Amino acid sequence: MSLIWSLVKGGLLALEDYVAYHILTCLVPAFLLAGGMVAFIPKETVLQYLGIAASRIRSFIIAAFASFFVAACSCTVIPVSAGVYFAGASIGAAFIILWVAPATNVLALTYTGAIIGWDMALVRILSALLMAIVVGYVMTAFFFREEAERLAAVGEYEANGTSAEPTEKVKTTDIILLLLIVIDLLAPNYLIRTGPYWQKVLVWAIGMVIVALFAWKTKTMEEIRHWLQETWFFVRIILPLLLVGVFIVGVIGELLPKEVVQQWLGGSSIRSSFLATLIGAISYFATMTEAPFVHKLMQLGMGKGPALALLLTGPGLSLPNWIAISRVFGVRKAAVYVLTIVVLGTLVGWVTGNTIWR
Repeated sequence: MSLIWSLVKGGLLALEDYVAYHILTCLVPAFLLAGGMVAFIPKETVLQYLGIAASRIRSFIIAAFASFFVAACSCTVIPVSAGVYFAGASIGAAFIILWVAPATNVLALTYTGAIIGWDMALVRILSALLMAIVVGYVMTAFFFREEAERLAAVGEYEANGTSAEPTEKVKTTDIILLLLIVIDLLAPNYLIRTGPYWQKVLVWAIGMVIVALFAWKTKTMEEIRHWLQETWFFVRIILPLLLVGVFIVGVIGELLPKEVVQQWLGGSSIRSSFLATLIGAISYFATMTEAPFVHKLMQLGMGKGPALALLLTGPGLSLPNWIAISRVFGVRKAAVYVLTIVVLGTLVGWVTGNTIWR
């Protein structure tokens, strides 16, 4: 009975921490941003730059570069990626956003450089961007038929008299509104690096007030209602599964002895890189929290190759992330994505551990 209570307590504590520290300052603006992208960005604009018919390499580079500035964890980024996908982006571009934003955003890289070293930060960004392009092509290849159907739908969309060229441009006020939400998503972590959490909440609240006032001044009630309806769609299908996943991660944390993990993460073997990748793929790390965790393990004897693998997959994947992706994009897409990241993370950790840090 004591073991069961310990496991339940671990899950509840993880859930308490997630609700207390991530719902307001992370998920609320992320959901609003996702709803806003669907409601305010014309489908033609998304199709032109990130759509199925757009140049793959160009759309992949745009998606990766834009994601570099979004400091979001593996769960927070899901509504953003889903919003882009349902607005017409290709599956490759959508999953690149899903990967790059948590795995290699500028804030996490800066923190990694300060704590672990700038050589690790540089290799991390190059590895993550290379992995992003591979992820984009793998997802496109595996779901080629589905993408072809979506492309045919775009052709039918044009045949009915609507061009894929953005005849209806994004309004300046819409761009400003979305940028204000992005700022509100990033500001708490960028401005408040240390100190009590209430300071982040204060920054978030000020940003929310600015967003609300700007929307009230520039949007009709019908437009705001449409925006909130799109936002609620993402909240309804994603949030419950995230909470369940976080609880499960807390339970796993109680079952996984740290001593055993440390024993198997030394050196630069493919086994140690695979184990580090697997731990990162299952565990939940809020953006930037992976750096001190990996630094501690390195002090205990963890190799640099496995450390890189954990830095990449830790913030980029998590069990809650798997579950939510399955709900939003489908089980097959989630399985292909997770397996691709695990294989790439293992190979990157093994190769860099035996070449760069040999």
